[in-house]
Amino acid sequence: KMTQQMRDLQLAQARKPPGPSSPNAAKRLYRNLSGKFRVNYASFDEGSLAGRGEKEKLRKSYLFQSNAALFEAVELQDLDRVQELLKQYSPEELDLNTPNSEGLLPLDIAIMTNNAPIAKALLQAGAKESPHFVSLESRSLHLSTLVREAEQRVNELTAQVVNEAPNADCSEKEKQLKAWEWRYRLYKRMKAGFEHARVPDAPTNVHLSVASSSSVQVTFSEPLSVNSAVVTKYKVEWSCSPTFSPLLGEAVMDKLQNLHFTIQGLVSGTAYYVQVSAYNMKGWGPPQVSVPPFAIPSNWREYDGRAPRRRGQAEALDHLLGQVKTVHQHCICHEPCKNQPQSRKHSVSKSLKHLFHPGSKFLKTLKRGLYLTAIFYKDDNILVTHEDQIPVVEIDDTYSCLLMQDFLWFTKVSCMWDEILWLRQCVTVSQSSCSCILQTRFKMLLAISQMQGLLGIQDLGQVFFEPIKDKQGNILIVTLKEVKTNQTFESVRWVPICKLQTSRKSVSSPEEPTALDMLLISVQDKLAYHQRSSHALSPGLYLGYLKLCSAVDQIRVLVPEQLPNILCHVKIRSNPNISREEWEWLQKMASVEEPVPAEPEAETSQNQLFQELQVAIKELMTLINIPLQEAKDFRLYSQEVLDFGDQVSFLLLLPPSDDVCTAPGQNNPYTPHSGFLTLPLQIFELGEEG
Repeated sequence: KMTQQMRDLQLAQARKPPGPSSPNAAKRLYRNLSGKFRVNYASFDEGSLAGRGEKEKLRKSYLFQSNAALFEAVELQDLDRVQELLKQYSPEELDLNTPNSEGLLPLDIAIMTNNAPIAKALLQAGAKESPHFVSLESRSLHLSTLVREAEQRVNELTAQVVNEAPNADCSEKEKQLKAWEWRYRLYKRMKAGFEHARVPDAPTNVHLSVASSSSVQVTFSEPLSVNSAVVTKYKVEWSCSPTFSPLLGEAVMDKLQNLHFTIQGLVSGTAYYVQVSAYNMKGWGPPQVSVPPFAIPSNWREYDGRAPRRRGQAEALDHLLGQVKTVHQHCICHEPCKNQPQSRKHSVSKSLKHLFHPGSKFLKTLKRGLYLTAIFYKDDNILVTHEDQIPVVEIDDTYSCLLMQDFLWFTKVSCMWDEILWLRQCVTVSQSSCSCILQTRFKMLLAISQMQGLLGIQDLGQVFFEPIKDKQGNILIVTLKEVKTNQTFESVRWVPICKLQTSRKSVSSPEEPTALDMLLISVQDKLAYHQRSSHALSPGLYLGYLKLCSAVDQIRVLVPEQLPNILCHVKIRSNPNISREEWEWLQKMASVEEPVPAEPEAETSQNQLFQELQVAIKELMTLINIPLQEAKDFRLYSQEVLDFGDQVSFLLLLPPSDDVCTAPGQNNPYTPHSGFLTLPLQIFELGEEG
């Protein structure tokens, strides 16, 4: 094993980038080798019981070697190698913030040699500066000491090489001399970099916005000039005075992945001034006051004291459902289910008897009727029966025209997959005298129970927004569910989707495909729809476009294909909150009769929102293919901001009142580009709720 480790080390040395190795790298390699030898001797003494400890020590030695490799890559200014190591190991494994024997960290070497790309890569990974440098004087003294000691070592080795006769020892000392000469130049370069650098300029694009009724958020960009030294942290200060005296608080940011900071715990209705300054190894630069210069924590609801629309709704619905269940538990229709769980009276329908018959199984072909199919997928695989068929069960073999009301009722039932048995028991009242609609819905519940029983799972997923219909009179309701764990199912197995599509033999002609063939042909599109409909928007304020079109039995809404659970939209800004001042300005703008209201004052939050809205409206008009000159007739919905949780909010842009909803036969004056579809309004509402 020792020989193999030596061979591995030789290979590692062969892969190192060209350039002289440093004496510190040699020291670290020696310590690394010593650690490996100690591991092997221990293994001889302790036998097999030390196997686990040996592996752990070996792992630590490899991590130690990766730490040495990172130092050397930074010293050699090898950006690719630095990025490779940061990607391969965690900061803890690299000991990213543990100083070496010279009291330096990788970030110290990068910033003092003014290697901005490497310094930024290290900062993104969480690197910090050495805690030894508590002042400018201590850093300067430390660098002078390193330069002096390296120069002394070079002089000593030079004298030894000149005075000794050529031999093996002399050759080794010449290598050491070259290494120390290289290190001497490195320390001199670091010292010169430190002496040449100055404090950074002020940060740029410092923007202040209201984040909530008790917080404000400041965003900013790097200084235009860092004056030969990379910025390693920022300081945010806030006060109730424009002179920042006294200060109310400050926060130092040393994690620079995102240059924004939210100041929490503020008093609503109070003005707060904010400024930001940058820091490099020479100290703090001048502060930059934000634009606007102050912000007042507030929320648009404070304008008229409006309560959140959804507050307590979910709890109220749960309470109502619990009350309904309590009443139905004592209903006479439940008694047969409790007393005779395995037997049914003769009045029970034939389809219910078939459900509990041991011969119940999936269908292979469709024979004119209403059917339910469940598509479960994982990566590129789909769940099929042992006959390589997508799971299908019959709902009603006499139903040839699916009414939209029945389909929409089915989609609502999909929100209660776990309650199907209870729902079925509630619908069994007076089956002999119930309406055709109730009979159809009862059969839907039976089919759901059958599918759940055959698969051995309750949750059948999300209903696709429209059923599949063929010319043979078959109607197929499709549910979709992505499986992300190693879940087991009954009577089914996984197969690649492409294999299922190529191996299945169609029983219909290309001109008149059956609903099953149509499903198989379009299964990738349906899976893509399902995945996209579960995507969430990133936090922010959005401008949405509401466009409806009506048909005989439904109203449909225009949505983007890439995000079908959300209206057509563009992002206004990353801050989702609308402040009271901004909302008050929007109310005034909506009330004026002039088509173009006066712009708000400069350097105010209202002016910033005005500019953001102008950009967003132009982008939205381009997205949905509406000429910009037509936008003058559009209206901004000013009754409320649509809040979706705490992180996403919408302002709505509405067409002229006559064009909000296009009636049947009416020409749509605005035809969107490709990439949009229309969903039944009830389906969209279910998806938006999810």
